[in-house]
Amino acid sequence: MQKDLRIVFMGTPDFAVPTLANLVDNGYNVVGVVTMPDKAIGRHHDVLQSSPVKQYAVAHNIPVLQPEKLKDEAFLSELRDLKADLQIVVAFRMLPQVVWGMPRLGTFNLHAALLPQYRGAAPINWAIINGDKETGITTFFLDEDIDTGRIILQERIPIGDDDCLEDIHDRMMVQGAGLVQKTVDLIAEGKANATDQEQFMTDEPLRPAPKIFKETCEIKWTSVEQVHNFVRGLSPYPAAWTTLHTQDGKEVVMKIFRTRKETTLLNIEEPALQTDGKSYLRVAFPDGYLYLTEVQISGKKRMQIADFLRGAHTEGWALCTKK
Repeated sequence: MQKDLRIVFMGTPDFAVPTLANLVDNGYNVVGVVTMPDKAIGRHHDVLQSSPVKQYAVAHNIPVLQPEKLKDEAFLSELRDLKADLQIVVAFRMLPQVVWGMPRLGTFNLHAALLPQYRGAAPINWAIINGDKETGITTFFLDEDIDTGRIILQERIPIGDDDCLEDIHDRMMVQGAGLVQKTVDLIAEGKANATDQEQFMTDEPLRPAPKIFKETCEIKWTSVEQVHNFVRGLSPYPAAWTTLHTQDGKEVVMKIFRTRKETTLLNIEEPALQTDGKSYLRVAFPDGYLYLTEVQISGKKRMQIADFLRGAHTEGWALCTKK
């Protein structure tokens, strides 16, 4: 029965493609895809680039809708014509009620966290930044508010001490495809006993997951553990960054992609940049050392630290320690 459901899939980035591909490969009836309009790229913005979801849909002859506005009547008419029984959302936009309420079986979303924790646009980032040891994925029915709908299924995903955003993103991308398929099957069989999020509340305060901006990514040199988690939660994109002062008084903006921590007690009060000029660049804190192992400065490519030090003259460089 689940293979007879008419499904409309909504998504845009690479994260959504494995879920769509899994449905198609397993014979589910995906009758249409909704994704973002093509994006102008290039120096003169004269080249249009399709989203990864659109590229997959076109390659598999699935009709594609690309609305500028989700309440546009022409789009709504095209969406109705697809006669969807169910809509699935993976990494797309917030939908108005006229869209998510259209199918007879509703619309569900795959969220990259264990709701009700980390409602918002950047749940993977914030779970890592906050030093969590696990996260997860959730499928839930959409309602009027952001990420507040009834939960259908959840699965947990551990976060290792050195896992970064890219690591967890890629695991979720694969695991999420399976969870969406399980959710479709439950809905098709009438067994999706969705539960209000209040039933998942504990004494632990709810942590939000707001959108990440450039200014969000500036490092505050607080402690080994906090900065290590901060770098991991933003790597590889948009990447944590800091401003370093050179010996001749100039400023250098450095992105940091990977770090390694060494916990020990040091007799210092303020963090300090240290290097041997050959093999390591590290920040000393009262609670230990944080080694910068993969970095990039403006106008240069991303490098392992030994390669970076071979071409840089870091003597006398110092941290900008704004807090």
